[in-house]
Amino acid sequence: VVPLNERHLRRLLSEYVRSYHHYYHQDRTHLGLMKDTPAGRNTMKAEVGLKIVPYPRLGGLHHRYQPAA
Repeated sequence: VVPLNERHLRRLLSEYVRSYHHYYHQDRTHLGLMKDTPAGRNTMKAEVGLKIVPYPRLGGLHHRYQPAA
């Protein structure tokens, strides 16, 4: 992404920081927390034949996978 002007750059950076904060606290696992996230998360055991849906994080750089509702 090429910023068009300073205002556009500030908007891009604030969006990235907001999405990274969400990713870091709700999706990224930490070894110090025994592979859990700071916000905690529900773990579900995948069943055979259950559809898994990817949820993009950080503009699609990472994904969180969860069973379809």
